[in-house]
Amino acid sequence: MSGSTPFYQKQHRHYDRGYRSKEVESAVSQYQSSSSSSYAARSSSRASASAGLSASSGHVIALHERTTPIPCSYTRLSASYSGLEESRLSPMPKRAKPTYLAMDKENQIIGYVVPIFRGSQEYASGFSDTEEARVKENAGYMARRNLFTSGLEMERTEQTSRKVSMRESAERISLSKRIYENEEYHKRMNKDSLMHAPEFVIKPRSHTVWEKQCVRLHCTVSGWPDPRVVWYKNNVTIDPMAHPGKYKLESSYNVHSLEINRCDFDDTAQYRVSAMNSKGELSSFASIVVKRFKGEVEEALPMPRPSSTDNEDGMVSEYGITFDTHIVDGFGVSFGREGETMSLGATVIISPNLARYQPEVQWYRDDVLLQPSKWCHMHWSGDKATLTLTHLNKEDEGLYTLRITTKSKYETYSAYVFVRDADAEVEGAPGAPLDVKCQDANKDYVIVTWKQPAVDGGSSILGYFVDRCEVGTTHWSQCNDTPIKFARFPVTGLVEGRSYTFRVRAVNKSGMSRPSRASEVEAAMDPADRARMRGTSAPWTGQIIVTEEEPAEGVVPGRPKELEVTEATKNYVVLSWKPPGERGHEGIMYYVEKCVSGTDSWQRVNTEIPVKSPRFALFDLAEGKAYSFRVRCCNSAGVGEPSEATEATTVGDKLDIPSAPGRVIPTRNTDTSVVVSWEASREAKELVGYYIEASIVGSNKFEPCNNKPVKGTRFICHGLVTGESYVFRVKALNAAGLSECSQESEAIEVKAAIGGGIPHASPTPPYGISVLECVRDSMVLAWKQPTFIGGADITGYFVDYREVINGVPGTWHEANVKAVSDRAYRVSDLKENRKYQFQVRAANMAGVGIPSLSSGTFVCEEWTIAVPGPPHDLQVTEVRANTLVLLYKPPVYQGRDPVNGFYIDIKEADAEEEAWRGVNEKAVLTNYMKIKILKEGETYVFRVRAQNKAGVGKASEPTEPVLAETKPGTTEIVVDVDDDGVISMNFACSNLTPDSRFVWSKNYEEITDDTRITMATSGEKSKATFNMLAEDDIGIYSCAVTHTDGASSSYTLSAEELKKLLEISHDHKFPIIPLKTELAVELQEKGRIRFWLQAEKISANGKIEYVFNDNNLSQGEKYKMNFNKDTGVIEMTMESLLPEDEGTFTFQLQDGKATNQSSLVLIGEVFKGLQKESAFMRKEWHRKQGPHFVEYLSYEVTPECCVVLKCKVGNIKKETVALWYKDGREIKGDEKLTFTEGVLKLEIAQISKKDAGVYEIIMKDDRGKDTSTLNLTEQGFRDLMNEVFSNIANSSTALKIQSTEEGIRLYSFVSYYNEALQVTWHHKDSAIAFTDRIKSGVVGEQLWLQITEPTEKDKGKYAIEFHDGKGGLKRTVELSGQAFDDAYAEFQRLKAAAIAERNRARVAGGLPDVVTIQELKALNLTCNISGEPLPEVVWLKNEREIVSDGHYVMKFEAGKYASFTITTVNTTDSGKYSILVKNKYGTESADFTLVVTEGKGDLGVTSYLTDADGNVIIGSKSRPTTPTERRKSVTGKKMQKRKDSVILQKPPEEKEGKKKEEKKMEDKTADKKKAAPAVASKVGKQETLQQPTTTADEAKPDDVPTSEKLAEKPQTNKGKNDQDE
Repeated sequence: MSGSTPFYQKQHRHYDRGYRSKEVESAVSQYQSSSSSSYAARSSSRASASAGLSASSGHVIALHERTTPIPCSYTRLSASYSGLEESRLSPMPKRAKPTYLAMDKENQIIGYVVPIFRGSQEYASGFSDTEEARVKENAGYMARRNLFTSGLEMERTEQTSRKVSMRESAERISLSKRIYENEEYHKRMNKDSLMHAPEFVIKPRSHTVWEKQCVRLHCTVSGWPDPRVVWYKNNVTIDPMAHPGKYKLESSYNVHSLEINRCDFDDTAQYRVSAMNSKGELSSFASIVVKRFKGEVEEALPMPRPSSTDNEDGMVSEYGITFDTHIVDGFGVSFGREGETMSLGATVIISPNLARYQPEVQWYRDDVLLQPSKWCHMHWSGDKATLTLTHLNKEDEGLYTLRITTKSKYETYSAYVFVRDADAEVEGAPGAPLDVKCQDANKDYVIVTWKQPAVDGGSSILGYFVDRCEVGTTHWSQCNDTPIKFARFPVTGLVEGRSYTFRVRAVNKSGMSRPSRASEVEAAMDPADRARMRGTSAPWTGQIIVTEEEPAEGVVPGRPKELEVTEATKNYVVLSWKPPGERGHEGIMYYVEKCVSGTDSWQRVNTEIPVKSPRFALFDLAEGKAYSFRVRCCNSAGVGEPSEATEATTVGDKLDIPSAPGRVIPTRNTDTSVVVSWEASREAKELVGYYIEASIVGSNKFEPCNNKPVKGTRFICHGLVTGESYVFRVKALNAAGLSECSQESEAIEVKAAIGGGIPHASPTPPYGISVLECVRDSMVLAWKQPTFIGGADITGYFVDYREVINGVPGTWHEANVKAVSDRAYRVSDLKENRKYQFQVRAANMAGVGIPSLSSGTFVCEEWTIAVPGPPHDLQVTEVRANTLVLLYKPPVYQGRDPVNGFYIDIKEADAEEEAWRGVNEKAVLTNYMKIKILKEGETYVFRVRAQNKAGVGKASEPTEPVLAETKPGTTEIVVDVDDDGVISMNFACSNLTPDSRFVWSKNYEEITDDTRITMATSGEKSKATFNMLAEDDIGIYSCAVTHTDGASSSYTLSAEELKKLLEISHDHKFPIIPLKTELAVELQEKGRIRFWLQAEKISANGKIEYVFNDNNLSQGEKYKMNFNKDTGVIEMTMESLLPEDEGTFTFQLQDGKATNQSSLVLIGEVFKGLQKESAFMRKEWHRKQGPHFVEYLSYEVTPECCVVLKCKVGNIKKETVALWYKDGREIKGDEKLTFTEGVLKLEIAQISKKDAGVYEIIMKDDRGKDTSTLNLTEQGFRDLMNEVFSNIANSSTALKIQSTEEGIRLYSFVSYYNEALQVTWHHKDSAIAFTDRIKSGVVGEQLWLQITEPTEKDKGKYAIEFHDGKGGLKRTVELSGQAFDDAYAEFQRLKAAAIAERNRARVAGGLPDVVTIQELKALNLTCNISGEPLPEVVWLKNEREIVSDGHYVMKFEAGKYASFTITTVNTTDSGKYSILVKNKYGTESADFTLVVTEGKGDLGVTSYLTDADGNVIIGSKSRPTTPTERRKSVTGKKMQKRKDSVILQKPPEEKEGKKKEEKKMEDKTADKKKAAPAVASKVGKQETLQQPTTTADEAKPDDVPTSEKLAEKPQTNKGKNDQDE
């Protein structure tokens, strides 16, 4: 039974078990009732035997208690049954699971027991295998009663009576019924609980065994549905059929084993067993280590020894023996027909000949290794290898290679096999399709692809039919009703779990072709399941890791990534994406949704069953509609968020039939074959290959040369008739179909190329082999083109290499089988640090030339230099007398950084190496350079160096010597513009050869795309025509002619040249009458409208049509037209514009063939504006007939910030008057008009807010009046003030720094200050917030910012910003660095000086200059003293200090008042007296001169007081009597202040000067004495001089004025005092 149903059809058996039909239920019930009696007789004996065996074997059976009452005698049986059944079917963890562990007496696990079911495997009940399995699983008693028996036959059975048997049978039936009902109840309650993922009850164990021993791995797996178990070795699926007798796989009742027979050392590996069902997959690992006895080697072979490192091929010799292999008697080119059998064989000679040694024999078809199958059989007889193709099909066509491999080396032998179509069943029917394959197979669909046949039967193929056949049947059913032309078709309607094969038939109008070979078997199942079944292979790392997968649940998957449409046809669309990153360990599935473009309605495509693979095909899409798609992930935790939607995809075929291949070139090969080469199809997407057809010249009948498409552009056509001439053609094909045939090749006669009568047909050898790059296992070579190419273009090169060991060259090996077109090639599969030599052969249509000389010996070691390698493939073109163009290719080895430029070196050909010099100082980025420093007649060589960030690399190989000359017949590219405006480049060459070809290039890269340029050659001329010249065409265009002596030229199309050509093209294509000006409109006097234009050149025969809104206009009252043929001015005038004149005006010009027109659209706002302006001008004309304003009232702000309102008037006379008004009230303005200037002004000197208002001026006389108004309110006034502020700001001076005793002051002066001016002070670009420490203000026209007690924080940039409603103006100053230091130092100095000035000692009250007093009087003088600290007071007489005694009384009271009293004045007291006050801040003195006169009576004590003006008052009062008088008691005049310390001891010079002054003073005093009576009498008028005699004490003032009051007006008036005296 296990082999009859494949795994993928058993996955979902639980659906049938849980919900089977009534017929199946009836059959099961009948089976249970009929089988219960047959087992009743054996139940007792086997139950007792089972119990005994379980006890003896140490098995532990877990039982579940049941709630249903059961008879005692059957409690154990029913409990066992229930526990086993529930543990098998339910995934709930609370239920116990059966154990198969074997334990010893101490309950230690010593192994496990494999249960054996002894019941019959087959029954004659008439059920099928599947039904039989279901019956077995549901009839629990039958399958489980002997679950734990040991498998041994019981030697004796216990006899029971019939009565006991019947009772047991009845109870057993009752128990089975209850169990069944209980199972059904649980199924209905929780249907999904039956299913659970696989779980390993017992995992396989790792083993270490000796070589040649057998080992077995066991495991026990539970799960529902029954898991499928697969064994892997190092992640490679183990296939017992591939290694007969080596592996043995067994599976029996959830116990699975792998047996490895006769282990060898290669069996040491990590083995994995994977269990999978529809709920998940779980793996467990075990490792096997195989040990070998030391020294054990087969006797038949010698002992192995290490191979020599000098082995040429680098292979290890086996057991020290080097084998030589030779293939003889090989097979040649073979021809077969479909349905035939073909054998290929070759004799192999291996020396030395060892009887037991067998080499590895492999067969390849088109480099693909063949495996034995029903289509190909392989045989090795000891000396001959044979491959038998049992049933030829076109898929078998190709290049077959026999490879014989030994440990020493390998040898190969190849030949081509051609398979031709079998005879068609219907004449004229096409050949059979081939290579039928299945792609993107899923649960219910598969995409079938194939290749079209080469033979169409003489008429085009109408389409293809796809057939399918289910595996196990022979019935083929057609999948499509109508033939399809696309070689790809989605087959739907497959049944999940079943396997199919497919075939394809072609049909044309004659009939149906034979069917193709059937495809490989493909199962309709989810790709994810298929991937798990197939497994993946990974290399053995030698590390054994034992892990166990623990599924993680509860994680909702994230969004799928990188969703894209990988394929779109009119039948289906294929989506692919990547799984999300967040998905847990649990498997995920996908829902696909679609949305019609332009809508927001998303529809789920696979609503019933989600897909498991990240690839899905959608069918039934409407052709031509655009769809967007998105995907969601889901698992048991829920459905995730949708992915990003794809771009809108239109349903339809995106693949086009390829274009026809290019030129076909046949080349002689052998006397029965020809080498055919062709140019690849330029427009070929998803190219499948090419078909080649041949025809004998004159027959017009083409036969296919190959029936299987070839992918290259070179093919050897065999089977041709010697001596016949053939022509060839090629077709390209892809899934869309076959292309048109290429052009037929030239005829060629079939005969051997060697000695064919064409001398020098093959090219000479290349030369100059160099290394461009070297890594550890490959080298890039470059070489130079042969000097003679054999008369035909070189089609490719072949590279050979050989290893050099100890200076001895080895055997040459081919590096490339397919010819390379470039002169550079990477030779791979080399060995590091080995030495190699290379040779190169060139090939053309005549064949392959002889090889070049061997290159130098190069070491294969990786380059690590930082600079780039040398450039290569240097070519010289466009050689002229003084210029040429050098072409080169960038280096293959870039260095550490990409190449960023090239340097070109030049030297004379015969000069020394030191003569190399650079052409360019700055590196060029292009792969070409035009060199312009040549001298005619000189021969030069060139080389190129590449550079990157690390530096300049090695120079390239130099070019061949080039002679700087312009060869005779040299032509240049000529650019032409024809009469139709088509721009083309033309190049001609007179020395063409039959093989010459014009090659056009842009920026020195051949032009292969004809979308922008079309190239055509006719005779000796070639033309490249621009299809649509645009900026994309800017570049350097060149044309070179092959097979000439270097005929070439170039043309640079720059942006300026492009513009020029486009203009010329347009002029040629559309000849026009040139216009100096386009149609324009202007307003004339009285608002008249004039339409006009001027033609640059027009003859007298020119015609003009005037059109308005498609209607021709004619001369009349409304329209006045004029055409001045001399000047080309065309005009039309209208008196006014009416509403019906809105529209388009057009002037149409025609002068012979040339035409032109110009239009002017007057609609909407443009028309209304012109109409309004015309009416205004008409009104203005009438206004200007009387006094009027030429310039309306406006204002002007003078530099002095005076606002002047002014206007300009015209057409005035003496009687014209002007009246000014503000807000409707007349104001005084200019009374007289200035007729000469005609300007009226009104000046506002200092404008303020009160001057805002509406100003109006009226001009009038007997002819009329005109009014002009200026609104200076709100915004108008703000604009005016802003202009005033702008003038103020512009007049401001630069900010200056001034230090004061309070701090630092910044200030700026303006020419005029307005109170409304707004300024902002900034510090460090931030507005300053003013405080008590930082203040700003205005003094006159000075704006200042005072910083009191500045600190370091006050440093920075200061600015004052004047706001004028626009951008404003800033004046800045930098208060930092030295400027701040200087200002701060000055501030400290001024501050100290202010403190000193404020606190220094001073005489505040003052003393009189001269005091005249009579003898014997008492004199009292008092003055106010100030200073902090308290000053020291000293009185002096004639510069000598006076000491207080009875005669002189000096007092200093309250720290403020100093008094000087002479009790009795006598003549000796006359002299100069001084008071000197000093403290630490300074010294000050006050002087007075005392003149004593003769006494005239006792007047008492005389006190000198001063009035408010400082006049001295003489009286007898001892002190002031009133506060006013006390304030006037200050005497003295013009005190001498000394801020510095007074030096009492003066130098002799000063003393002498002082004596002179004293003498003068004495003389002056004497003069004053004479005038004293007059003074006294004068003073006596104010106060009486006769006063009572007062004592010295009475003369002391007890009410002395305070220092503050005395300091209020510290002034003296010497003139007045002198008068008082």
